[in-house]
Amino acid sequence: MSVPAPARSSALERHREDALFAFCSAALAAAGADAASAEAAARAMLHGSRFGVDSHGVRLLDHYVTVIEGGRVNGHPTLDFRAGAAAVATLDAGHGHGARAAYAAMDRAMENAALYGIGAVAIRNSSHFGAAGAYALAAAEKGFIGLAFCNSDSFVRLHGGAERFHGTNPIAMGVPVKGEAPWFLDMATSAVPYNRVLLYRSLGQSLPPEVASDGDGFDTTDPHKVEMLAPLGAAFGFKGAALAGVVEVFSAVLAGARLSFDIAPMGGPDFGTPRNVGAFVMAMKPGAFLPEEEFDAAMQRYRHTLRNSRRAPGDIVMAPGDREWRVAEERRRDGIPIDPATAEAFDRLAERFGLTRPKAV
Repeated sequence: MSVPAPARSSALERHREDALFAFCSAALAAAGADAASAEAAARAMLHGSRFGVDSHGVRLLDHYVTVIEGGRVNGHPTLDFRAGAAAVATLDAGHGHGARAAYAAMDRAMENAALYGIGAVAIRNSSHFGAAGAYALAAAEKGFIGLAFCNSDSFVRLHGGAERFHGTNPIAMGVPVKGEAPWFLDMATSAVPYNRVLLYRSLGQSLPPEVASDGDGFDTTDPHKVEMLAPLGAAFGFKGAALAGVVEVFSAVLAGARLSFDIAPMGGPDFGTPRNVGAFVMAMKPGAFLPEEEFDAAMQRYRHTLRNSRRAPGDIVMAPGDREWRVAEERRRDGIPIDPATAEAFDRLAERFGLTRPKAV
């Protein structure tokens, strides 16, 4: 008589970042990614998990393995940079992993910014790159102002619309602050990212109101009934829809990539055909615009004054990035949590590829 396997606990497991990075890198390599692609994808996922963007963290590992094995994402891409002007380039990512392309593009943008004060790279023939903040922050940590945009397959309705039109089309910006953690912003132009819906399904939680819609465009808080996301802004969603259009121009039109409504769905069922997702990164050297000591003093004073501005009763004021830095410190101390669905995916991948599954702390 067989004994049924015990049910997995609904409690969140917690793991050390280095153990998660090693496991993700090994799983991606086993799926067919070259060393640079595996490292970049794992780095981007750990950025999301470190800063509390769990929808774009290690829960993406199972999907990334699927698309590499299926052929949608080229595990051994050739990155082809083509200079259009002194500080500008276009990158054909060879249908490789989006993180591989975006980190390489930001490196090129920073090289150009060091020479010319500004550098920008438009990316085509790419794929899902995770959290846009990973690339903006990579620039800020090296003393540059970093910007990163990316389009994606249609999943966000227009304001007043009842069909998918834009992708979640994120905007990210990182700014160095001397002697302190960078100021940084990472936001979707949808009310929430779709991976947040998947996370809520996994956790059995209801969505906040006015962030997602059913197939007819009506608001729903049931993550299982979501057919499209709402644009950022609720009653003022026309602003979020317009911001998504800004990202579309930079990431698709300027890059020569597909428009959101022409990109095949991230969730399949076709995992063999490349999607030609677009992205755009920019780096700026503050010292090219004004003396660096003036920039440093202004940024320090700006954020200090913001944090200490008058608060509404019972509320708090935070600068962009404050929540993320606080979460990063908590997770450095207590470990990075993973949801039950991700834990089960880790089990499957470890068994399938003969890997050592990371142990909870």
